[in-house]
Amino acid sequence: MLLWNDIVQGGASWALHLRRGNTLRLEDIDGGANVATLLYNSDCYVERYNMPDTLKAQHIAHLTTGFVLYSDMGRVLASVTEDSCGWHDPLAGFNNAAAVASKYGADTYQNKRNAWHRNSHDNFIQEVAKYGLSLRDLGPTVNFFSKVQVELDGAMRYVPGNSKAGDSVELRAEMNLLVVLDTGQHPLDPNPVYAPKPVRIVVSKGQPAGENDPCRHSRPENARGFINTERYFA
Repeated sequence: MLLWNDIVQGGASWALHLRRGNTLRLEDIDGGANVATLLYNSDCYVERYNMPDTLKAQHIAHLTTGFVLYSDMGRVLASVTEDSCGWHDPLAGFNNAAAVASKYGADTYQNKRNAWHRNSHDNFIQEVAKYGLSLRDLGPTVNFFSKVQVELDGAMRYVPGNSKAGDSVELRAEMNLLVVLDTGQHPLDPNPVYAPKPVRIVVSKGQPAGENDPCRHSRPENARGFINTERYFA
């Protein structure tokens, strides 16, 4: 059942509470979007998304259908239940004011109004502050719709064109979540023009993962992660 939907404009941020079992669908409207995402346990904000555990437990370096996002307590925060892109970057982080000014030039609201050059770091601080969080609570993000490959020499290479207009990814909340989104350009995006893309967000009512859910069984560690999560709600 659809609960609500909205559009986050390019270069903007948004935060929402996502109840356990409900789903958040991100839709790339124009193609080439990037959605940097932070996740917190909304019942206890000190528990949040843990990038190293998410990757090493599942032996992966990217996210797509069937994979899950772990917290720093070994619980499953969310599962990727649908994905038309096939690759989402959990490695490269997000941009800041210095990086945006260096790549795109400094610009202010007084000059450009809503088209001014914003950055994800400052956007995130403004969003999390609404929930009593601060700079120290920022951590690694998942960059949905963006693809970054790691070369043999360790260099990270951004792959343009990973997401097309109409592509989408769906997250199911396995815990009650605070989700913080930012649609700034990926820090490795080679485009020299400031042109962040809008994203549609769709929230629907649903249920947590069942016993035979593919995300539970895609990796042996995931079964244990779901057990930890379910014991938390027992």
